[in-house]
Amino acid sequence: MIVAIQGIKGSYHHCVAQSFFGKDVKVDECLSFRDLVLSLETGKSTDGVMAIENSIAGSIIPNYAYIDEHNLVINGEFFLPIHHCLMVSPGETLETIQEVWSHPMALLQCKEFLRKYPHIKLVETSDTAAVAKQIQQQKLKGIAAIAGKPAAAIYGLDIIASDIQTITSNTTRFFMLSKHKLNHHTDTINKASLKFLTDHKRGSLATVLNVMSDCKLNLTKIQSLPVIDKPWKYAFFVDVTFDSYQDFGKALSILEIMALELKVLGEYKNMNP
Repeated sequence: MIVAIQGIKGSYHHCVAQSFFGKDVKVDECLSFRDLVLSLETGKSTDGVMAIENSIAGSIIPNYAYIDEHNLVINGEFFLPIHHCLMVSPGETLETIQEVWSHPMALLQCKEFLRKYPHIKLVETSDTAAVAKQIQQQKLKGIAAIAGKPAAAIYGLDIIASDIQTITSNTTRFFMLSKHKLNHHTDTINKASLKFLTDHKRGSLATVLNVMSDCKLNLTKIQSLPVIDKPWKYAFFVDVTFDSYQDFGKALSILEIMALELKVLGEYKNMNP
């Protein structure tokens, strides 16, 4: 097994891979979500870990398109509490920092803390842990990284401020992806991700949602994306939970008739804490 992650060792994606697949899991470090998808497409990796939404910043919308367009299968989910730390080369302090480098999402999530230090320049990068590694390798002075605690341990940096995220309950949801559906026992499946299109008529979406409700499915998320080659048409991506797999199967049989297009993106165990 080789798991594709967005970022490098010490990143939040790496933490999720270790938590879900085991501490000794081998990873393919990808600097973008596009590279992660390519790793799965080419067979370089067998599985992938992809962030899909954050409790503060919301959905990572392009990732829904990646999953759909490349026919990736969602085989699981994982919720990771995000604890951002400010880390520097040994000997550096808050007073000596001139710039803070990190992923734009991390900078956004720590904006209240960073606002206390208006003299510090904020620099956006592609990955949190990659900055920590760069500080170590280049022995950078006056530069701080925002990343998770594991990155500081791996790259020998000092943490000078912990839990600097604005919202303490900051959590990111990740999908476990592959090119093939796993043979989960239906007794363990109580959540699914679907994509569907409806007629452009009044009440079409409401009718579909009513079917889900009548079949005892609980809608936990709905996200719309424009259909690129069909102006003013939208695809809906939804997550549903259920107590009985039979209820889910019944809903699918009805939705296949009612929806213009229906696609099951994944069936898996609900891990929402």
